[in-house]
Amino acid sequence: MSIADNLLKYKNELDEIAVKLIAVSKYQEPAAVQEAYEAGQRVFGENIVQELVDKQAQLPQDIEWHLIGHLQTNKVKYIAPFISLIQSVDSLKLLLEIDKQAAKNKRVIDCLLQIYIADEDTKFGLGFDEVIELLRSEEFAQLKNVRIVGLMGIASNNAQEKQTLDEFTELKVLFDGIKVSFFRKEESFKEISMGMSGDYKLAIEAGSTMVRVGSSIFGKRKIKHWKEEA
Repeated sequence: MSIADNLLKYKNELDEIAVKLIAVSKYQEPAAVQEAYEAGQRVFGENIVQELVDKQAQLPQDIEWHLIGHLQTNKVKYIAPFISLIQSVDSLKLLLEIDKQAAKNKRVIDCLLQIYIADEDTKFGLGFDEVIELLRSEEFAQLKNVRIVGLMGIASNNAQEKQTLDEFTELKVLFDGIKVSFFRKEESFKEISMGMSGDYKLAIEAGSTMVRVGSSIFGKRKIKHWKEEA
């Protein structure tokens, strides 16, 4: 099936339940992203800053770009002028840098706080206690150029369905608690990004508002040729 056909399958399913599709274009050529764009997709997720910057310069300027991979503080400046949403904020230090670079670009950058929900050591994210501490901190209260619009989490790899659903459900419970405690009056705090190609239906069952799907849309990833600069 073509990229357009794959997209249509997801869009028909997700539009009906008002869940946003993030087409993950990591390691895909710009031509593949353009094909998805021409099929009607406008929201794309990238993991690597240099790859994202290269594609953003080559592709239509009305694309909504999401950074979904681990972000180093020294890379924020490269995406601050155009990024629509940073989904992977996993420390106060990173949030402070995003605020600084957003101010330089006279923008407010939307962010999701990445929460550690997986039962493995390779994932990034804030612990449940850490996110509460961050939101209660004086440093957070002083930020003017970032807007927290929700939470993001990645479930354990190769887990049984019950474990995956439990992890997603825990994130939804945390989201509900944070909403009441810190963002009760903020209509913008409404997003829970969880679920990928293999587990997006479980994520939706648990309350996800956006899912990140890559290989099921674009097919096998191309050989890696974007390298991050130190």
